[in-house]
Amino acid sequence: MWSFFYYGGWVLFMSTVLRVMQPYILGLLIWHFDPRATSTQEEAYLYASGVIIVGIVTMLIFHHSNIGLMEIGMRVRIASSSLMYRKILCLSKSSTTTPGQIINLLSNDVSRFDQLFTVLHYIWIMPIQGAVITFLIWRNVGIASLAGIFLITIQTIPLQGYISKWTSKLRLKSAVRTDERVRLMSEIVGGIQVIKMYTWEKPFQELVNCIRKYEIDVLTLLSYLRGFTLATFVFTERTTLYFTIMAYVLFGHSISADKVFSVAQYFHTLQFTMAILYPLAVAAVAETAVSMERIESFLLLNENIPLQSLSVTKGMSILMKDVNASWTTTAIVNTLHNINIQVGTGKLYVIVGSVGAGKSSFLQTILGELKPSHGQIRINGKISYASQEPWLFAGTVRNNILFGQPYNKDKYQTVVKVCALVRDFEELPYGDKTLVGDRGTGQIDNEGTFMTLQEKHANFLESLSRDEEVDEETKESLKIDTNPTSDITQNNNANNEEVEEAEPEETEELLAKGNLPKSLYWKYIRSGASIIIIVIFLFCLILGQIGSSGCDYWVGYWTRQEEMRIKAIREGQYSAVNNLTISSFTPRSIRQIDNTSETNNVSITTDYWEDQFNDTALSQNFTSDNTTKIIDMDFYYLDTNTALWIYGGFIILSVVITTCRNLIFYQICMNASKNLHNFMFSCLLKAPMSFFDNNPSGRILNRFSKDIGAVDEILPRTMIETIQIFAVMAGILIQILIINWWIIFPTIILSILYNEIRKIYIPTAQSIKRLEGNAKSPVFSHVNSTLSGLTTIRSAGAQEMVRKQFDEHQDLHTSTYSLIVATGTMFGFALDVVTIGFIALVTYSFVALDDGNTFAGNVGLAISQILILCGMVQYGMRQTAETITQMTSVERILQFTELEKEGPFESNPTDKPSSNWPAKGEIKFDRVSLRYAESEPPVLKSLSFVIEPGMKIGIVGRTGAGKSSLIAALFHMAKFDGAIYIDNVNTKKIGLHDLRNKISIIPQEPMLFSATLRDNLDPFHKFQDADLWSALEEVELKDAMTSLDHCVEQGGGNLSAGQRQLICLARAILQDNRILVLDEATANVDPTTDALIQTTIRKKFKACTVLTIAHRLNTIMDSDKVLVMDHGQMLEFDHPYALLQNEKGHFSSMVQETGKLMAEQLKQCAKMAHEQQHKFT
Repeated sequence: MWSFFYYGGWVLFMSTVLRVMQPYILGLLIWHFDPRATSTQEEAYLYASGVIIVGIVTMLIFHHSNIGLMEIGMRVRIASSSLMYRKILCLSKSSTTTPGQIINLLSNDVSRFDQLFTVLHYIWIMPIQGAVITFLIWRNVGIASLAGIFLITIQTIPLQGYISKWTSKLRLKSAVRTDERVRLMSEIVGGIQVIKMYTWEKPFQELVNCIRKYEIDVLTLLSYLRGFTLATFVFTERTTLYFTIMAYVLFGHSISADKVFSVAQYFHTLQFTMAILYPLAVAAVAETAVSMERIESFLLLNENIPLQSLSVTKGMSILMKDVNASWTTTAIVNTLHNINIQVGTGKLYVIVGSVGAGKSSFLQTILGELKPSHGQIRINGKISYASQEPWLFAGTVRNNILFGQPYNKDKYQTVVKVCALVRDFEELPYGDKTLVGDRGTGQIDNEGTFMTLQEKHANFLESLSRDEEVDEETKESLKIDTNPTSDITQNNNANNEEVEEAEPEETEELLAKGNLPKSLYWKYIRSGASIIIIVIFLFCLILGQIGSSGCDYWVGYWTRQEEMRIKAIREGQYSAVNNLTISSFTPRSIRQIDNTSETNNVSITTDYWEDQFNDTALSQNFTSDNTTKIIDMDFYYLDTNTALWIYGGFIILSVVITTCRNLIFYQICMNASKNLHNFMFSCLLKAPMSFFDNNPSGRILNRFSKDIGAVDEILPRTMIETIQIFAVMAGILIQILIINWWIIFPTIILSILYNEIRKIYIPTAQSIKRLEGNAKSPVFSHVNSTLSGLTTIRSAGAQEMVRKQFDEHQDLHTSTYSLIVATGTMFGFALDVVTIGFIALVTYSFVALDDGNTFAGNVGLAISQILILCGMVQYGMRQTAETITQMTSVERILQFTELEKEGPFESNPTDKPSSNWPAKGEIKFDRVSLRYAESEPPVLKSLSFVIEPGMKIGIVGRTGAGKSSLIAALFHMAKFDGAIYIDNVNTKKIGLHDLRNKISIIPQEPMLFSATLRDNLDPFHKFQDADLWSALEEVELKDAMTSLDHCVEQGGGNLSAGQRQLICLARAILQDNRILVLDEATANVDPTTDALIQTTIRKKFKACTVLTIAHRLNTIMDSDKVLVMDHGQMLEFDHPYALLQNEKGHFSSMVQETGKLMAEQLKQCAKMAHEQQHKFT
């Protein structure tokens, strides 16, 4: 807090003393060149030195305070992010928030603090500075000052206040839209495999584009307000100066250079604070207030209060008495009702029940995730939890197993053995030191489940709650080594629902090195506008600058004419002019007068039209009778009213064209932003699954949150400011060169020095910006990972571990961001040093080269414009660098548009299969080999087999055998060698959508999206409501669903695992394809739901070819054939009864591992199926 006020004091001194002192000293310097001045050359040098010294001190204070205030903003952002992450670890399951919203808060909302404090002080400094400057302007022009002060006040405080009000409203709306889009993107990235298998790319693309359109509509209105505000920065100073001069001359005064240009500098300083810094501060406060409100709402969400371990009766681990619980406070029926149970120590308990009975909710209540509304829960000791959805964090396999516990070799090896991971570790490239991604990247099949169990063993806790299942071979190992008498666990509560880990994502990010290609800017602009619109913008840019520069030059010209009149009067040139006639009054004759006079009161120039202007002004102000005719006949247009009309014309041109120019440019940028987003998302949907497997979700979402946010808001602002600044600089340089052409030489030197500094800074800034972007992605990935495994983290007491990891990720990002701040400050300081040198050179040169013929108007216009120019150059170069830095976001977006694509998605007309293909459902694998990367060994090795039409095939094998890879090959989710034929059609020759749309799948992990039940069943809206209800009735969900418009939460959070799987079955029924794939579809449901699914499949898909990957052997014992796989190879393929005849076969071994009683039941089932089959053949 004290540092904030410390820097505020320096800003106050700079704003109210230094920036006010410089125009005052400049006025004294300009007055030295006035014909009426009596100051000496030594005094002129003193005034020039004063201008330079004030500039140097201002430079030092500005950079010192600016970097300090940016560091304060950075610390506030870091503190807010850390506080939000700690809130995440405490969030209750009943809290209404989404990962997308949290990521948006951490990427966009907290970033408002970075720039807030650099402008915040101007809210209270502006009135003080305004009062001081008003007093000084009053001293110069008297009551006429009120006209300009009133106008600049109207143009800033009420107007900007109104704009800020609308900005806040639009900012809130855009934040809501962005939350919705990022949330949906998070779901899409998480469920991309399901989307591809169901060929749902098009409806999701339309949905995202629709949400994006609404977001862009709000952002466009917000951009228009910003564009108008930016335009006011150009014309506010000029309009206020115009009305001040108009009032001054209409009160009967004549203008002079010292008054005009000192007042112009006062207005420039006041406008910089009132029309630029103050509105920026108000807008920053307004937007930050919206962000703080959103952050506050998040921080006030309900928190999870962990259950305290209380003493219970000896021999009891858990006691629940009269427990009622519900996930929502508004629920009519409790999820758990009147639960009374005593769980003894060292015993095995199994929780069973139908779909939606509350089995998982029961475990969540024990864990403290579901709070009882009534009753008591007592727990003796600690709880370890193996979740229904296995969760891994980014790190090595060993770190995932230890989960923050110290490494003990003996215990660790015991855990690895009992979890049946010895063989898997041997197959991993680096054993248990192999890196995995934030959701299990690098692991295959059920290894995520194994390591989840390992985490629980490694904790060596007293209670274990298990809510999952694995294959039969591994299950046998677990059953042997996790029995109640084991010295590792004492008590097990096993829920018989199971789930597989989510799709993994992790890879290295490829970024362009070196400078950004120039074509990148053209691609960005062309993506938002046609050539005609770009030409119109350039025309408005030039015309608007002519209007703005015309205002400045006309003021200098007008004051020069007044000065020439005074010189003519003071030097007594009446006789020479009185001898002239209208016919003899020519530029040459005036030159003769000028050249013969003692003081050469009119500058000689080779430009005819400037001579003409100077001559007419001189003639206009003479009062002799002979010259009256000249004034009346030829030069009447230079009277005060005409001068004001011309001046006003330039003002109107500047206001109208500059505003139109900015609005056109922002419209181009908004179109570009929308098109780039949609193009990137379209390319993302077409990317192969390997891309999603090798990239963490946080990295992908970073493109759609932080990078899109930069392209939406930051890049358009910095780019238009850069264009506007350099246009103004060009106008100023032209004016200065007209006045003193020799200034071109120091200008060239200045440009060379600027360019050299820029060449050093820009590549460095780009590299650091890329580092900052790379360092930000792990923060988002870690947050996503934490949200996915929140229950596991809390149950294991690992909050401190993940909190430390988050802080490490954030520290790394902070270090890169600090480099951005430091290098940016050093860049600005170096530019300012060169700038001060240029100002000193020009200012001293006017004094040193003064021969008595220098016009004060020329000096005033030149020095005042140079002061503005140099201030703009420094800011313009910084904005140029910022634009280039932000263009890396465009580069990163365009990288996603160049991703490798699947495809083709649509078949060539000659290869397109018929509409009723496949009519039979025959599948033939011909020497199929598949590998997920060129450097990795194949996971399928020359598979060849034929599945006849209508056959029911069971696919079994140990973890890592290649079962899921076989399905991936069937759906062309990865490239493979060999060929797969369906009804004698080579699937490589047809489009992916034509193929995938003809194969139904009930996936391993049921994926539902936050939409209506109707959209989850039929996103294309091809079926009637009656068809949807019929499908729900087939899976016995009709009574459980009140409406097709029933809202499904993200991931189906408001449905049980069994209900989610039944909805997937309903989807398959609606598709009515000849081929159905069940990828361990019943691994997550209870036996009743499993039986329902099996019955429905036998009934509804009786004539279809069905491929079933199963953990439970009883679900495939009545299959026509069983395919036994191991290490990507086919070991056995025959009817299960035939396979069981070989007692040494692999399938027979798997059956025997289920236990003697179960093995007999499975054999009997296979025998009955075999007899039934041969009965009809």
